[in-house]
Amino acid sequence: MTQIVTLSFFRFAGPLARAWALTMMGGARWPLSRTRDIGFWKLCGSGTGEGFTPVPNTAVYAILATWPDIETARTRTNSGIFARYISRATEHWTVFLQTQTARGQWSGQEPFAPRATTAPGPLAALTRATIKPRILARFWGRVPNISARIGADSNVMFKIGIGEVPMLHQITFSIWPSEAAMAAFARTGPHADAIRAVRDEGWFSEELYARFAVHSDAGTWNGTSPLLRSEAA
Repeated sequence: MTQIVTLSFFRFAGPLARAWALTMMGGARWPLSRTRDIGFWKLCGSGTGEGFTPVPNTAVYAILATWPDIETARTRTNSGIFARYISRATEHWTVFLQTQTARGQWSGQEPFAPRATTAPGPLAALTRATIKPRILARFWGRVPNISARIGADSNVMFKIGIGEVPMLHQITFSIWPSEAAMAAFARTGPHADAIRAVRDEGWFSEELYARFAVHSDAGTWNGTSPLLRSEAA
């Protein structure tokens, strides 16, 4: 079997739905932990704009999870606690991923199971870090430049910043049409400068970097599938 990683995004409209989603950051933990076949999982909020800010966005939330295979992933992300989110959201989108490479830890675990794959199609990159409190101001001072650089890159198909704990536990997730496009962004400009600072100055107390092949998706985001950008390219 090939492990599947899912990232499910939910958009909520109106104060009641948003209040429900906020309470579920605590309330969904028990039902997620009891979900059949689920492995590693995390509940995440997002930042305003495209998520790369320390100001919370009360409209967008995400659930990351691992599953033993694609059939299980598709079934479980449409039932149980996921179905409750879907029923209250105005829009939802799940992307199904196969891990190609992963290094580092997340909450003391190595959650992703890399498997060599040459499947054609887009790639996704995920970074997760626990930021040392003493460098918070410097970290968030870098983020706007990186966000602007991603937004100006015509190759990026999808991008968002999410996190488990505001300010301290941050996740970036992006989808690219090819390895070349992903590498070109990572090796130049503000992002490359930030990576050097991370290494030289030790910004993070825990970090994880993973790359995935995008298997498929379900639902829409902003009215369409972000993966259609690859098909149109």
